[in-house]
Amino acid sequence: MSIPQSGGGLIDSFDDLIQYFAKGNKPAKDWKIGTEHEKFGYCKDTLNPIPYEGERSVKSILEGLQNRYKWDPVFEGEYLIGLTKEGANVSLEPGGQLELSGAPLDNIHQTCDEVNVHLREVQSVADEIGVKFIGLGAAPHWSHEDMPLMPKGRYKLMDAYMGTVGTSGTQMMRRTCTVQVNLDFASESDMVQKFRVALALQPVATALFANSPFFDGKLNGHKSWRSRIWRHLDDSRTGMLPFVFEEGMGFERYVDYALDVPMYFVYRDGKYIDALGMSFRDFLKGELPALPGEKPTLSDWADHLTTIFPEARIKQYMEMRGADGGPWRRLCALPAYWVGMMYDQTALDAAWDIAKDWTPEFREELRVASSIDGLQAEVQGVKMMDLARETIAISENGLTARGREGAGGLVPNETHFLNALKDSISSGQSPADELIEKFNGDWGADVTKVFDQYSY
Repeated sequence: MSIPQSGGGLIDSFDDLIQYFAKGNKPAKDWKIGTEHEKFGYCKDTLNPIPYEGERSVKSILEGLQNRYKWDPVFEGEYLIGLTKEGANVSLEPGGQLELSGAPLDNIHQTCDEVNVHLREVQSVADEIGVKFIGLGAAPHWSHEDMPLMPKGRYKLMDAYMGTVGTSGTQMMRRTCTVQVNLDFASESDMVQKFRVALALQPVATALFANSPFFDGKLNGHKSWRSRIWRHLDDSRTGMLPFVFEEGMGFERYVDYALDVPMYFVYRDGKYIDALGMSFRDFLKGELPALPGEKPTLSDWADHLTTIFPEARIKQYMEMRGADGGPWRRLCALPAYWVGMMYDQTALDAAWDIAKDWTPEFREELRVASSIDGLQAEVQGVKMMDLARETIAISENGLTARGREGAGGLVPNETHFLNALKDSISSGQSPADELIEKFNGDWGADVTKVFDQYSY
């Protein structure tokens, strides 16, 4: 979840909202890669999730990182809620999940180094207090009550609202984790092409990274329960956004969509003001019931955009949001997969060629099938395994064309970061398939065995 946005004056016109997105346009030489990932913390001896405060807690981890590795603290009132350093930030998710939002970096070698450094730092602090972390798409056996809500104002508002608009909102907040990558675009037309590819092929990423077959201590019938949760959260702010594929798509069309998404809050003077279900269009007219007579700023607009949760979304960059949290090496594979397709025009065109004739109904069916069957999904005769194999090949070609060296020139490009995904193609198994096999075999249907073998 995002921290409060800052900067930007009053919004004077509808065009200001469009220009907010247009300011994200960057020439290809300036494109960056920002990787985010979430993970569950738990007490090593009890396997219980860590609370916010106490000897073994999220706060202890944050304070340890701050003191030992010189991160700068971020407070909300009296509560330590995050850390910042050199363009990156560490934050806590609603149920206590710990998130790294990485700095914008030039290549995947750098972003993977960043992930590795972060996980080693967290591990060094956690080991001393008897805490471990694990990367899964959904909490394997913890209940809603096991995972207390973290002390952030936006979470309190969201938690109360979620149950009124869907059936899975509080599950998403407290009991899921994801990994995502944030990428740039050059222009409005480049954004549109990338957005269409991102949305259409997001189910393929869901299948490749599926890693949440457990919930409430048992198999749940899905390879990605996290993805299933998002399908039952809030139709007004989630989904595959069919309008993105229609004629006339551009920044203005996305602004129209975002304005129609009901608000959650307005952030003022360090506090979240309840604007649940209210209209940003009314806010533009100075008619927001929560702040009568007051008009929004661009930071209010930026905050509102963080409350929209489709499978891919745009801010002043684009976020790929369809993958489960997972094992260490797959945290580098996710950015590699999308960078290879998005940051080389030939690869991007090839990716769009795969999906350009798909109907909205097919894209939605693929989304559903990916969460249930993962790499074994098949929709209207199209096999997910074939899509995964083809898109990985496209991504590999794109990474080769980029030619971004690592290890002082000893590694010629970024293609080796795809190896975890190639292994899935060779074996026919996503992480979820491996977990299910072990659960039904050596683990004797004991889901807690996952902690012994899959913690960081």
